Order: sequence, then structure tokens, then C-alpha cells
Amino acid sequence: MSSDAVGSPHLRGVDMKLEIVVVPVSDVDRAKRFYADLGWRLDADFASDDGNFRVIQFTPPGSGCSVIFGKNVTAAAPGSARGLYLIVADIEAARKELVGRGVEVSEVFHDGAGVYLGQDEPYLFGRVRLSGPHPERTSYRSFASFSDPDGNGWLLQELTQRLAGRLDTNTTTFASAADLAAALRRAGAAHGAHEKRTGGKHDENWPDWYAEYLVAEQAGKDLPL
Repeated sequence: MSSDAVGSPHLRGVDMKLEIVVVPVSDVDRAKRFYADLGWRLDADFASDDGNFRVIQFTPPGSGCSVIFGKNVTAAAPGSARGLYLIVADIEAARKELVGRGVEVSEVFHDGAGVYLGQDEPYLFGRVRLSGPHPERTSYRSFASFSDPDGNGWLLQELTQRLAGRLDTNTTTFASAADLAAALRRAGAAHGAHEKRTGGKHDENWPDWYAEYLVAEQAGKDLPL
């Protein structure tokens, strides 16, 4: 890829929305039970009349991308999918929900970049697991992991503020009411600090401040002070 292509975000091409990720499994019904128990939406379960083909589709809550698996869906080895990222607004709340659903999830950890300690999860790009969420709760830095019965590896990643350029700055959207509520809580905490810095008086224009915060956070811009 040329440097011009990388450095020319204004050159918009045809929209290409990632729709499906294929997850290779050995036991279709077992996988179906597992992903249903995660609380994901079952979109389809289609089989051919001769029994040689079956495809199942699930969508995680709030996701625009779905997963499919089944019989004769892929030639990939069962369990070979790694580094499947699930973006969450609150890593500890997400882990607690999955544990409550009976899923074996790792403890929350954050990355210590720069040192490579092994090959258990190479899709962490050589990061060192350090216990607990990132001390500053910096976006992209806090994780938890789990696997499906075949060993396909999933990562929960906490993201509250995207890097600049990752989203259309002219739009602000939330995938679910829970994501919006989490964003409002972050805005509320930040606005409390803002009021303290400005003398502790009630800010009558707090709706404008909240709106500016929500838009800036999602677009990866500097947050209001």
C-alpha cells in the first residue's frame, strides 16, 4: 500500500461494512448453546435438505458485525480463530456479566508493552499481562479473555475514547442504551471536576457541556475541561 493511500483519508471510496466473521467449530450444536448462553442474538440457523450444510449466525449485543459457524462453512481448523475483539465501555461490568452467565473469563488485565513473555496469546502483540485494569483506564489498554468450547479466542477490550480519525467526526452514535448510559456517567464525572475547577457553582449550561464531551470523546478529540 502506498504512503499516499494511507495519508489521504479524504479520498473516500465505496462503503465496505464488515458484516461477518467466520468461527470454525467442531460441534455445531455445542457452539450454538455456548454463544446463546453469552446472550448473543440468534439471527439464523439454516440447513440444507441433504444435511451436508448448516450455517448459524449470532450477533453480539450492540454489534454491527456478526459471527457465523456451522457444517461445511469453512475449511479452517476448529478453534483456530484468535484475537477476536469485543469492544466494551466498562471492562469490569462486561466480565461480571459473562461470569454470571457461566463463562470462564480471565481476570481483568492491562498491557505492559515492550516485553514478550510467551506465545499463549500472540494476538496481544507481545504485550505483558499486568493484573487489573489500566491504572488510568486509558482506552484500548484494559482486557479480559475467554474461549469457546473449541478454543477460539475472544478478547474483551475497554474503549471509551477512540483515537482521532477512527470515526466520522460529523456523527455521534451509540450502539446501545447501555453504551450511552456509560458515556453519560463518564461525562457526569468529568463535569463534576469541571465545576470544581470553576469555583464549585452549578453550571446551568451543563447540557451543552455534556454534549460537547460526548461528541469529542467518540471522535477522539480533546475533551472539554
